[in-house]
Amino acid sequence: MNSKKKSIILLIASLLLTLLFSCKESKIEFKKIDFVSDYKFSHEIEEKLLKDTIPWKHQLSAADYATKGDYKNALVQWDLAMGARESNYTSSQIDSINNKYTKVNALDYIVEQAKKTQVVIINEAHHNSYHRVFTKSLLQQLYDNGYTNLGLEALGTGAYLDNGLQQRKYPILETGFYTKDPQFGDMIRTALEIGYTLFAYEDMGKGNGKPREIAQAKNIQKVIDSKPGEKFLIHCGFDHALEGVHRSWEKAMAGRLTEYTGINPLTINQVLYSEKSDPKFNHPFLKAVSNSESSVLIDQNNQVFKYDRGDAWSDIAVFHPNTTYTNNRPNWLFTTSSRPVSVTLKDLQIAFPVMVLAFKKGEDLNKAVPMDITEVENKTVSWALGLKGGDYTIVLTNGEESVKFEYTVN
Repeated sequence: MNSKKKSIILLIASLLLTLLFSCKESKIEFKKIDFVSDYKFSHEIEEKLLKDTIPWKHQLSAADYATKGDYKNALVQWDLAMGARESNYTSSQIDSINNKYTKVNALDYIVEQAKKTQVVIINEAHHNSYHRVFTKSLLQQLYDNGYTNLGLEALGTGAYLDNGLQQRKYPILETGFYTKDPQFGDMIRTALEIGYTLFAYEDMGKGNGKPREIAQAKNIQKVIDSKPGEKFLIHCGFDHALEGVHRSWEKAMAGRLTEYTGINPLTINQVLYSEKSDPKFNHPFLKAVSNSESSVLIDQNNQVFKYDRGDAWSDIAVFHPNTTYTNNRPNWLFTTSSRPVSVTLKDLQIAFPVMVLAFKKGEDLNKAVPMDITEVENKTVSWALGLKGGDYTIVLTNGEESVKFEYTVN
């Protein structure tokens, strides 16, 4: 077949797909509903920032942006909170790093190392949704290697414990604070679908610091003791994944857990070398590595690069690549199992901006954590949700009025 005929066939195919997609969109019917959302619009977050006087206001707004699926602004706010600045290595330092270390796929390496222990502990920064996406990517292979229990620091405890989570198979807004992030919610859904037993272990009854680390470790120990021989994945925040001597707490949760159980966990740090809002603010080591996938570094002696901080450490430091964006949505939302979904909003009769929330069909719209969220400023702006195959109820709300429509992702 000559190139002209190929071009004509491709053009016809493209027109047919466009026609089919347009026909599908023309049938969308927006149905008015009563809907109340916990998710803040950008202008609400910014207005709160202007009024707030507390020193950690940018940390709170970073969590607010992450919760509503705005990864880019979450990074911006966190950098404002932490005072990000540019730092670079010399060209000779960069050459030395790349000569000393080989980049290896992080998921593959972690799964292999996890076979040698009973407990894996991985941390996250609470404003960084990609950390949750990466932990989710580990779930199936770890389960296949015997890891059947998942402890989540972010799950509510005590009076706030979600007793119905294991049976319901999806998180609701009351499941936890950080779990309202759609990416955290999908990590929970995925774990439940695979077959994990989830458990909460947070305990701040005696306050933060040393008492909290002890209480967390003892709560995890109780679960381990009740399930002899079983394997455990623990997803925690920041320093809780440190072994050794902590500079403020004597020992973090991971170190305390070894003390109480005798188990040497595999500890993984995602935080230190994570991307910033602008690549120039990235840790100079991350800039030197310049990786295209989530990686760990192996030296000439086949030793993995650790995260070290004084007398404390995590066994593995993970280096995630820089995110690219389409219509302000991160590229990692759109994978082989999750594709961009968008429809025209030209016939929408409620005022903009609107929040677009995708719920799995059959889940409670006023309680469930959505599969994805994005905010749309006006009828002409391009936008997309990242959704897996399945049936969805899409809700659009401006805070005063709300509508829904049904959508199937093939």
